[in-house]
Amino acid sequence: MIGIAGISIFPVLVKLGLTSGLISAFYRMFFALVILLPIVILRKQFKWPSLKLILLSLLCGVLFGADVAVWNIAIEESSATQATLLTNLSPIWVGIGAFFFLVDKPKTNFWFGTVVALLGMMIIVGFEFFMDMQFDRSFYFGILSGIFYSWYFLISKTILTKVNVPTFMVINLVASVGFLGVINYSAGENFINHSATAWLVLVVQAVVCQLIAWFALNYAISHMRATRVSLSLLCQGLLTTILAWLILAEPITMQMVLGSLVLLSGIAMTFIAKPLWAYLLPKKIVMISQKRKRKLT
Repeated sequence: MIGIAGISIFPVLVKLGLTSGLISAFYRMFFALVILLPIVILRKQFKWPSLKLILLSLLCGVLFGADVAVWNIAIEESSATQATLLTNLSPIWVGIGAFFFLVDKPKTNFWFGTVVALLGMMIIVGFEFFMDMQFDRSFYFGILSGIFYSWYFLISKTILTKVNVPTFMVINLVASVGFLGVINYSAGENFINHSATAWLVLVVQAVVCQLIAWFALNYAISHMRATRVSLSLLCQGLLTTILAWLILAEPITMQMVLGSLVLLSGIAMTFIAKPLWAYLLPKKIVMISQKRKRKLT
């Protein structure tokens, strides 16, 4: 929940438009690395992993940097709502990837919860929103952001069982900074001339949205199912709506409240251990089914 709260303010900060989306992504990673690296070294928390794990961690950094970059562009060229919604399709890609590549397969409740949570997201933004959606560059960048996001989750899940979070984050940030630095330089972005307010926002993004939020989320990924963590991140849409109301004076409607309740219900389904159909059938039938399952096993 700390991680979700930390990343929820990010779309609001980007929507302020104090810097370009690309340079915002770069300095989010750069300042986070500058702050984290000396702390990890002084506390002797950096442990050199194997070459394979280093390369996978670097790949995660590139994927995460690419995710933030294309998401920022999607926010700039459309709306925070559309970009956030499309990025939040990542639980579907995570579920599919986990089904094929991870030992811990998604349970039936995950798929039910995903459908209900996405329905809640659709209610929040309004079904008419989908009728008016334009399939332009921002749309495809929003989809691409969700795909990068899911790949990051799946690969980091395998790494974080063998590497501690501070080590992973340092290697991850080094790759992100290098990748985004090259992208910004190639695009001719302005690295220096920004207002004092813009620099303050960039530092807040690094500390709150990257260091605090992703330290918590990486810890969660290492201890929970990747599918469960990714689906829980749909709460970001709800918190972003509240923060946009407080900071940008965007209105909150009953439709948003209803959609949020549906969304949270979908997420709650994924935390239920017993299959949902077991609650709908008589107890005797459920017991017979479980006995048969044990015999087959």
